Amino acid sequence: MSKPQLDLLSQLWDEHMRAPFPPHLRGREINGEDLVLLDAGIAGCVSSSLSGPLDEKRRRILLGCLAAVEKVLPSLGDGGDAIEYYERLRAMAALTAEVSNAKAR
Repeated sequence: MSKPQLDLLSQLWDEHMRAPFPPHLRGREINGEDLVLLDAGIAGCVSSSLSGPLDEKRRRILLGCLAAVEKVLPSLGDGGDAIEYYERLRAMAALTAEVSNAKAR
């Protein structure tokens, strides 16, 4: 992972860890995706990537979560904190996937 990518991912991760999960989304599903599990899946992969390369299983999980968050975002409406929260998750997942794919080559 390049230094700028690692710095950006670390910054996004720090912001994410300080941000509360939007309470109105607890227990909700959008387009068949459990929003708490989606958050946990991405967070687990990002956390793992910050301490080393992702294995094949985590890469598959991450790519599935990235597709899921893309599906969910348009349906969040204009829920302010929810959109910001899930856009940050998408950014972290995309950056982690990009770095993971580069390492897998």
